[in-house]
Amino acid sequence: MILEKSKGYKQVMKWLRSQRKKPFDFQSETWQYYAEGYSGLVNAPTGFGKTFSVFLAVVIDELNKPGGKYGTRLLWITPLRSLAKDLARAMTAACLELGLDWHVGVRNGDTSSSEKLKQKKQMPEVLIITPESMHILLAQKNTSGYFNELKCIVADEWHELMGSKRGVMAELAISRIKALVTSRHPERLLRIWGISATIGNMEQALQVLVPYPELLKTIVIADIQKKIEIRSILPDHIDMLPWAGHLGHKLAHKLLPIIAKSKTTLIFCNTRGQAELWYQNLLKLDEGLAGQLAIHHGSIDFELRNWIEDAIHTGALKAVISTSSLDLGVDFKPVDTVVQIGSPKGVARFLQRAGRSGHSPFETSRIYFLPTHALELVEAAAIKEAAKHNQVESREPVVMAFDTLIQYMVTLAVGDGFEKEALYQQVKSTHAFSEMEPSEWEWLMQFITTGGDSLTAYTEFSKVEKEDGLYKVKSRQIAMRHRLHIGTIVSDAMLKVKFLTGGFIGMVEESFIAKIKPGSSFTLAGRVLEFIMVKEMMVMVRISKLKTALSPSWLGGRMSLSANLGAVLRFKYNQALDKNPQDEEMALMKPLFERQAKVSHVPSADEFLIEMIQTRDGYHLFAYPFEGRQVHEIMAALIAYRLGRIKPISFSIAMNDYGFELLSEKPIPVSEDEMKSLFTPENLGEDIVASINATEMARRKFRDIACISGLVFQGYPGKYVANKHLQSSAALFFNVFSDYDKHNLLLRQAYDEAFYQQIEEPRLAAALHRIQLSKIVVVYAESYTPLCFPIKVDSLREQMSTEELGERILRMTAEAEKKSQKGKRKK
Repeated sequence: MILEKSKGYKQVMKWLRSQRKKPFDFQSETWQYYAEGYSGLVNAPTGFGKTFSVFLAVVIDELNKPGGKYGTRLLWITPLRSLAKDLARAMTAACLELGLDWHVGVRNGDTSSSEKLKQKKQMPEVLIITPESMHILLAQKNTSGYFNELKCIVADEWHELMGSKRGVMAELAISRIKALVTSRHPERLLRIWGISATIGNMEQALQVLVPYPELLKTIVIADIQKKIEIRSILPDHIDMLPWAGHLGHKLAHKLLPIIAKSKTTLIFCNTRGQAELWYQNLLKLDEGLAGQLAIHHGSIDFELRNWIEDAIHTGALKAVISTSSLDLGVDFKPVDTVVQIGSPKGVARFLQRAGRSGHSPFETSRIYFLPTHALELVEAAAIKEAAKHNQVESREPVVMAFDTLIQYMVTLAVGDGFEKEALYQQVKSTHAFSEMEPSEWEWLMQFITTGGDSLTAYTEFSKVEKEDGLYKVKSRQIAMRHRLHIGTIVSDAMLKVKFLTGGFIGMVEESFIAKIKPGSSFTLAGRVLEFIMVKEMMVMVRISKLKTALSPSWLGGRMSLSANLGAVLRFKYNQALDKNPQDEEMALMKPLFERQAKVSHVPSADEFLIEMIQTRDGYHLFAYPFEGRQVHEIMAALIAYRLGRIKPISFSIAMNDYGFELLSEKPIPVSEDEMKSLFTPENLGEDIVASINATEMARRKFRDIACISGLVFQGYPGKYVANKHLQSSAALFFNVFSDYDKHNLLLRQAYDEAFYQQIEEPRLAAALHRIQLSKIVVVYAESYTPLCFPIKVDSLREQMSTEELGERILRMTAEAEKKSQKGKRKK
C-alpha cells in the first residue's frame, strides 16, 4: 500500500507537526514495512525514537482499519519493570493526543492484584509485559481469548533478552501466541518486531526472534550517529603498583563538581554492594547532597524505586546511584550526565549506559569513566577505541534450555492444556529448540507425566495428565506451587527488610543475614540500619547510630571482561610506550608502563607475557592472556594440572581480568619451550575435566536447573526454602540421575552449561590458539610488577581484614621499590 496516502499516516503526521517534530527516515521506513506485512528488527541510537518507530506503525494500521472489538492489539515485551512505566506514560500520551481510545496496561511483578483483575475482565489494547508475566498469563484458564484482536508482538531491548533464558521464555510464548492467533484467524498476519541497540550479530538476532519462514522479515538500521562524549576522571598521579578498588574512592571528590554543574547525574556501579558504598561515600564528602542523592537497584522496595524514578523525571534529584536497574530504554530528560564507576567490562554495556544521558535527538550523550584502579584507565582508552569503530559484542542466543521448556510445558498444562503434537511443532519452530530430536521430546513428555525413568515411583512428579486429548495439570496444589515460581532467575532466598515501626526498605539475601548478629549494622537503600531480629521471614531493623556499616553482598558479584574488549585491550598495550600517546589515559599511564618495562616487559598484541617471581611467599608464575576473570580461573587450573604432570607440585591460584597467578612453595621447573606446550589447545576437553571438578561445577549449575524445571520447590512467599536446603535437594537429584539415569536431559544440560557458560570452553580454546601463534616472553623479575600487583592484592583480600591488607600492601610496595633497582632477567 502507499502509506503516505492513508488516513492513519496523515493523522499521525499532523500530530507530529503539532509537536514540531517530523519522523526520522528509519521510522518512516519501519511504518512502510509494517504496512506491507513485514516483521523485523529496528536498530537506532538511544533517544531517536525506536519505540515510536514500531508503536506508531501499529497505531497507523489501527487508524486505517479500526477494530470494532475490545482486546489487546499490541503485546509489548520488556525486560525491565522500570521500563514499563515510562513506556506506558509515553504511549498513553500519544493515544490521547491522537484521539485513539486505547488503554495502555502494564503487567509485571509490581502490578497490583486489583489492576490484574481489571485486565482479566477487559484486556487493554496495549499490554506492556515481562517474559515472566507473559508465562503467568498463559498459566491462567481461558487465556486464548485474550489474543483475539492481537496484531503485533514487540520484543523491546531484544539484545538484552536474547542472551539469557528469559529470551527463551519470550521465544516460547511468542510461538504459542502466534499459533493461537493463526488457529482462530488463519487470514490474519501477526507481525513480530524487535527493538535493539547495536550488537555484533544483528542478523542472528532477527533470526532468533522471527524464525518463521512464512513471515517476511527485514532489519531497519537508522543512518544516524549519536554523539557520545567519553571522558575519564584522571588521578593527579598514578601509583606505580596499582590495586583494585584503591583508586576509586580516592577520586570521589572529583565527582562532586561534575554533579554540581549537571542537571541530573546517573552514577552507574556494577554491583548493588558497590552502589551502597558509593552512596555513603558521596554523602560523607558532601552533606549538602542529602535529599538530592538517591540510590536505585533491584533490592530496594518497589514503592521507593517508583518514587526515585518519578523524582528523576521531574528533575527533583541531583544524582542517582544505580546498578543495571536503570540501564535500558528509560527516558529521563533531566539526565544530562552519566558516570560509570569501574570498568563495565563490555563496550555494549558502556554505550548503553552512556545513552541514558542526552536522551533527546541530536543531544550529546556525556559519560565520565571513573577508574577504581590504574589499569582500568587502559580499559577506558580501549572502550573509546572500540566505540569509535563501533566494535560491540555479539550476544549468543541460548539453545536447548530443557529446564525452561519443562517449566513452560507445565505452565501450559496449568492453563488451558496442550495437544502433544501441536505443541511439539510450535516448540520446534523456535530457534532455541530447532535442533530438538523427537526422542528428546518423548523424554520431556515422560518427565512431566511420570517423572521419567528414575522418579516414576514418586507420585508428586506425575504432574501432568492426559484428558480428552489435552495434557493438563489437575492437582490444584501443583498448579498453585507452579504459578508461584514461574521464571528463570534463581537467586538466594530474599528476605524483606522492615522497620520495627513499620515500612519496607528493600530486600537482602538470607545468606547475608545468616552471617551477622543482632546489633550489627548494615546499609540498604542508602540508610545505615541496625539488625534487630528475623521475625516471620522479615528482617526487623531500626535506624543505626553508626555512620559506617557492613555492605550487603548480593550474589552476581564481579562481571568478567568481554572477549571483544579483551581484544581491543591487547591492541592498546601496543601503544603503551609510544613517545606521543594519542589518548590522555595512555599518556598518564606511561610512567607506569615504563616501570613495567624496566622491571619486566610490556606485551604487544602478538606477544604473551609470563612473569616468574620468587618472594618470601614462594614461587610465582604470572600469565597475562587478557581474557577475563572467568576464562583465567579455568586456564589457571588447567596450567596447574599440566605442570603437575611434569613434576608433582601443588599451587594456589588467583586471577583478575588481565591475568592469573600460580603460587607454589617449590620452584616451578619449566623451560620456555615447555611453556608453549603448557598452553596448547590439544586434549583440552580431557584436561579440563581432569584439572577442575567439572562434576562439582555441573552440580552447582544443576541447582538452578532443578529450581527452574520444578524438581525442587522453592517455598511460599514469606517462607522460602533456605538456599542450603535447595542445594542439598538439588544435589540429591543430581546424584540419583548420575547413578540411575545417565541420559537425563537436565543432567546433560548441567554439564553443557558448566562447559559453555562457566568454563567458556570455546573462548578458552580460542585464547590458547592465539597464544600458540604468539611469541612467548618469559621474564624472571626481582619483585612484584605493576601488572602482577593487582592480582596478588586480590588474592590477599580474600584472606585478610582491611587493616591487615593495608599494612601488607605498604610492606610489599616498599620491598618492590628496593628490588626494582635490580631490574629483570629475561630467559
